[in-house]
Amino acid sequence: MAAILALSGIGMMVGLSGAGSVIGIVISGSAVIGMVKKRPEKFANGIILCSLPATHGLYGFVAFIMYNDSMREAISMFQASVVFGAGFAVGLVTLIAGIYQGRVIAAGLAALGSGHEVFGSTFILAAFPEFYAILALVAAILMKNLMI
Repeated sequence: MAAILALSGIGMMVGLSGAGSVIGIVISGSAVIGMVKKRPEKFANGIILCSLPATHGLYGFVAFIMYNDSMREAISMFQASVVFGAGFAVGLVTLIAGIYQGRVIAAGLAALGSGHEVFGSTFILAAFPEFYAILALVAAILMKNLMI
């Protein structure tokens, strides 16, 4: 039972964080297409901004690598609960952060397409959801110490 709980947490680390990245990239990537119709010279700016949600999937993968070793031997129910909690936290926060980061970027790209020079402002505002995804990863790193 403990292994099932832990594996569910590990699955959420990778699955939900990857989904957040994909959805965020699709949202912002769709906005890049709209922006390029009006201002094709801003394509490079669009690609840079569009790539930001990809980091959320990386956070989930880093957490997966950290916790994957825990599954090589039998673990207690407490340890499995730590893995599940870390997976749920990283997965949920990165899913939501990736989606909303994509929405912030899409709004900035729409403004960029309308002729407003908001690349820097959009980049800064897009970093705010990123901060909470990083905090979730840091929390998972700290939770790993509970398993010892």
